[in-house]
Amino acid sequence: MVVGVVFHYFSLKSSPPTLPSTLSSFPIPAKGMPPHSLMLPPLSFAGGTLMATSVLCRRLRSLPGWRNSLTQAQPVHTKPREEISDQEENKKVSEHQDVSFRGGYRLHYNPSSYRRCTRNSAGSECQTDKDDEDERCFSAQAPPLWQQRNRYSVSCSRHLSSSNNTLLDLAFNKASESRTPSALSSNSEPVAPDVKVDPRAFLKCRPEYASLSLDLTQRPDPVEWVDVLPLLQKVSVLRDRMKPSDVSRFLVELSKLHPDRMPLLRSDHHFSMLLQHSVEHLGVFSELQLLEVLQSFVWLEIPSSSSMLEDYEAELSRRANQLTLHQLLLVADLWRCIGKRVPQFLQRLYVSAHLHVGQLGVPELVHLLYIIGEGRDCPKDLIRPVEQLLMRHLAQLYPEEVGSVCLGLFKSQTSLSEGAVTRIVDKALSFVTEMGDFAMVNVLKYMRFSYLYHKTWLEAMAQEVPRRAPQMGVPSLMHVTLTCSALHYRNVSILASVAERVPALVPHCRSKDSSKLLWAFGTLGFLPAQCPGFYPSLTDAMRQRKAEFHRFPEHLLTGLLGLAFVSEFPEDLVALALSPEFVDLALRHSKLELKKDLFTLDAAVALELPQWKGPRLGGELREEVAEMLWKFAQSDVCLKPEVLEAESALQDLLGGDKFVCKRMILPHTRSIDLEVHLDSNGQPVPVDLLCPKQSPTVIPSLQSWEKMNLGVTITDKLLAQLLKGKNSTDSLDSSVRVTATPRQRLPPDEGGRLFDSVLDLTNDMIETLTKPSRRGSAHQDSSHQGPIKLAVQISSRNHYCIHSQQLLGLHAMKRRHLKMAGYRVVELGHQEWSSTLRKSRAEKLSYLHCKIYDSL
Repeated sequence: MVVGVVFHYFSLKSSPPTLPSTLSSFPIPAKGMPPHSLMLPPLSFAGGTLMATSVLCRRLRSLPGWRNSLTQAQPVHTKPREEISDQEENKKVSEHQDVSFRGGYRLHYNPSSYRRCTRNSAGSECQTDKDDEDERCFSAQAPPLWQQRNRYSVSCSRHLSSSNNTLLDLAFNKASESRTPSALSSNSEPVAPDVKVDPRAFLKCRPEYASLSLDLTQRPDPVEWVDVLPLLQKVSVLRDRMKPSDVSRFLVELSKLHPDRMPLLRSDHHFSMLLQHSVEHLGVFSELQLLEVLQSFVWLEIPSSSSMLEDYEAELSRRANQLTLHQLLLVADLWRCIGKRVPQFLQRLYVSAHLHVGQLGVPELVHLLYIIGEGRDCPKDLIRPVEQLLMRHLAQLYPEEVGSVCLGLFKSQTSLSEGAVTRIVDKALSFVTEMGDFAMVNVLKYMRFSYLYHKTWLEAMAQEVPRRAPQMGVPSLMHVTLTCSALHYRNVSILASVAERVPALVPHCRSKDSSKLLWAFGTLGFLPAQCPGFYPSLTDAMRQRKAEFHRFPEHLLTGLLGLAFVSEFPEDLVALALSPEFVDLALRHSKLELKKDLFTLDAAVALELPQWKGPRLGGELREEVAEMLWKFAQSDVCLKPEVLEAESALQDLLGGDKFVCKRMILPHTRSIDLEVHLDSNGQPVPVDLLCPKQSPTVIPSLQSWEKMNLGVTITDKLLAQLLKGKNSTDSLDSSVRVTATPRQRLPPDEGGRLFDSVLDLTNDMIETLTKPSRRGSAHQDSSHQGPIKLAVQISSRNHYCIHSQQLLGLHAMKRRHLKMAGYRVVELGHQEWSSTLRKSRAEKLSYLHCKIYDSL
């Protein structure tokens, strides 16, 4: 009977366990101690229950292992993450232990829905990882990042001691290694520990932050469960007679309970009663009491999904005008620590900040930008004042504060002027060696968002990243390479150092990390041979995270396209991505347009895996995407001056528009080509039947183009006329007339000439102009069957890595696929063709003539 009473009280209204499990979990008297040593005086079940139980607890505390035994009496059933489907995860997350209040409020106990802070015995800093740009809001339905990182997280781990958690994690990981093959296990490489970051490290830079934020490393001295029992008893005794001061004082005292006992407290009906009274007293709390109660909620780990918090947000929003700017920033910080989105309150904060912008010093400004970033939004009318204030105080910022400013601007997607961003990066560069890894990566994030190419900073990264990479975590490495790919900056030292570090961190990779790393490396043309273990390890990481693709289908497609850029096709993952079920899931994805990615992957598989027997996209979907891409090309790239001029000049050179077809030869590569066919004698073959029906091109009247379909035949007479040079004023024969009608006026070139009327010919050019006849005679006896297909490409600087001849991933894949499809690529280089555009019509024709016939 005594044992039953003890366990029933400590389980606190939970479902009573069966008698055998209860008895087996209760501590057994030590050897030599008589069994009756556990006998206690009979307990009554009237008003003295709590007091008697308190006495019983004090006696049990002297017994060895009593706390562990009582903890073990609570059954916890877990599954490895691979065995838990996404539906089961979402169901488990959404199932709460609800405690009903008489006033209609419900406290949802859901440990996985609020921020998880990891602290060591010394009270180390809170370690969180919510700095990702894809997470635009905090969702109670979504597993937190600490759960996503740990494949074998225990949803009820707060019921267990830290030592038990460690043992469970080790057991699950050991079992998983025996079941799941991986590239790492086959190579017997050790698994590196995960690297944690502290997004609130900037709060240590100045003592002024103490009044603006809560220091999560300074938790109140913990008290034991038996010490809070009298408080809970007072709650039941006072009931409706509690004053606001009593409610706030009780909550503050209860917040000092040891973290391991918080689940026990939250499931106690006396605590639920106290929370109900706190809501009833909301209107009569003083401002100071409101702040104390909200701070106690942080330590009590009240879940962000609790409906009670909605009332607190409304009350604090109503009183915003009565709070100082410092108090408003503190309240916003407390909401951040709780993990609840409070857009209504933040709006009031931003209004107050705009009214008192002159009162914002360095700590207030930095903390405001931190709050703006965590809220994922910055009011438009606040951007300009914040930018001016930031430029005024920029010289006073410390390294970690610069990193926090960049992260806040990045998360809130706030665009500053190019000059302001450059100054921020210049400031970061001045003490880059003193910056922490987290701050340095935040600067890179904001550069990526602002699309700022800062040569000096990137050169510094070529020194810093290889030095820091062995100590950096996966998310940081991912953001480094993602910024490099976004800015088209290819540095072998950076890529090689990241590629060497990543395989040891694969167990800590989220699907997002793996996919974006693959995309970045594939985009920058980092070939598998350069680091043999890199691509296989990340591919294996994606296999281990298949369950995450149900929520994030874009991650699978991103990773596979990155692999396709370097001609890698893991067939099991490709089959998954092209399966009807996954395609349907991707098409239903409301946030992103994934049709184009599916289309590109499907076409790449068709070309590079000719023996592929797996699933393919349906013909109707392929036609739909191809038409969508062509319509976009018609309204964008097809109208660019360099494309229009190349098309017109080729038509003049080859004899008419029927010999040039402007189309997307390979629609999945999302770019256009000018297609030309030549026979074995080098004579043009009509290709107009290949051209798609083009929509009427709307050209502004100021550009009044004239379409010319006159061909140019290179004859001896034409050469003679051209050879007369600059002093010749005779017109060309009408039969070989070349009309130089520019399609659009362009600024003068470096020499100040605009479409010169003469051409300075060299011996090489003369020889080239006569090549067709020679080639024609050479090919008279050729056994070549079918026309020679040319794909003329008008390159852009965005097709290449910056200051490099390395094609970016998609364009390198396009070149490869064109060759597989039987085409010869003729490239009109950006530098060459842009300079030629400013020259005469004859020079353009000569340039194109060389390009076309040199490719044969």
